[in-house]
Amino acid sequence: MNALVQAVRRLTGALGMRMVLLFLVLALALTAVFTGGMQRAIGGGWRALVRPLVADYVDRLADELGSPPDVGRARALVERLPLSVRIAGPQVNWDSHPHLRALRAQRRGMLPPWMASEPLPFPLPPMHRMMHPEDDDAPAAGDDTERGWLLLTRTTADGHTLEFGLGDVPWRHRPRSIGWFTLALLLGLTALAYLVMRHWLRPLGDIRAGAVRYGQGQFDPPIPVRSDDELGRLAGQINTMAGALRHMLDAKRALLLSISHELRSPLTRARLNAELVDDGPSRDALLRDLGEMRELISDLLESERLAAGHAALLREPVDLAALVEIAVHEQVPADWALELDLDADLGTVAVDPARWRLLVRNLVGNALRHGQPPLHVRLHREADALVFSVRDHGPGVAPEALAQLGEAFYRPDAARGRSSGGVGLGLYLCRLVAQAHGGRLVARAAAPGLEVTVRVPAALALTPSR
Repeated sequence: MNALVQAVRRLTGALGMRMVLLFLVLALALTAVFTGGMQRAIGGGWRALVRPLVADYVDRLADELGSPPDVGRARALVERLPLSVRIAGPQVNWDSHPHLRALRAQRRGMLPPWMASEPLPFPLPPMHRMMHPEDDDAPAAGDDTERGWLLLTRTTADGHTLEFGLGDVPWRHRPRSIGWFTLALLLGLTALAYLVMRHWLRPLGDIRAGAVRYGQGQFDPPIPVRSDDELGRLAGQINTMAGALRHMLDAKRALLLSISHELRSPLTRARLNAELVDDGPSRDALLRDLGEMRELISDLLESERLAAGHAALLREPVDLAALVEIAVHEQVPADWALELDLDADLGTVAVDPARWRLLVRNLVGNALRHGQPPLHVRLHREADALVFSVRDHGPGVAPEALAQLGEAFYRPDAARGRSSGGVGLGLYLCRLVAQAHGGRLVARAAAPGLEVTVRVPAALALTPSR
């Protein structure tokens, strides 16, 4: 039921469907207003013109039947013309179409359904109200007063009542089929209008998909320009804007790479000179600051390389479980409680081993720097993904700061600080490594501690271990 409600909401929330519904309602309203107005405008004059002609024709028919009415003449009249004739009086009681009278009576609630489908064995009383609904506005009836359009009565000199109406005509049995055909035609036209509207609004879907790609830093391919209307021009303008943004980002990356490369040489000379300084607190502080600068430059260079995504990777078949185990043991001190849960049956996977070592070192180092033991490292297959997670049992991160973890140079003040080391690029690099491998990085509060999970597609698997 919830799925049906959501589907209806999505359907009615679509701009194309809402426009089709608006046009449909507008068309129905215009049709109703036009029909009602025209009926009021010409209906009265038309009836005033035709009714006297019909009344005169009925008078002639009554004279032709004679007084008392001749049933033979009435039968011949019915066979010749699409009329129904009913005679009721002291000498003659005859009805050419009793089923039509019964049907009118049923519509008025005067007969049960079973009587309406059978010929009546007795004459009906005078039917002052057995008329079609459109005859309700007829004037009060004297014997010579015509009742609406389809049923008129006359009284002969000998007291017989003659009722003339329409007989069995072909179109009398066709309204239902015509109604269904009209409904099907309206539904077909509505579906056609929806398809046309969807075709016209197709550029909106292209623009939305392009905006998502541009927001992720993927500027190829551009948004296709399918038409020369407003939406086509909008797509072209967004492509122009995306080209300018790409140019700005490329210029920024080039500037960062140039600065990083230029800083490496003087930084190396400064470190060599610092090594010549006499031992002491000043020398240690200088070497520590120089080491942080070197790590910062290396991280900046690596982040700009990883900005190219898959193109920056050097994939090769790797035993990922063994790689993770070695990288973890290189980082974790012997006095830390460590829980390793590595699936040895993963087999070899096509990854960039250098970037995965960087990811493991940064995640484990972040947990060692800001968390508390025990440290839980896990690598396993889950459905169609390979999942690598690192969890510590430290103070964790405030819930409002979780969404910003992984951004460049971001450090939650409550649990991070310059005194604890790091400049806020570790998790950022891990996120770039995960994205370059087609995956994503997610951080969550583990209560206690923080758990960071990297999930990459299991399609990276090459050959399972035997």
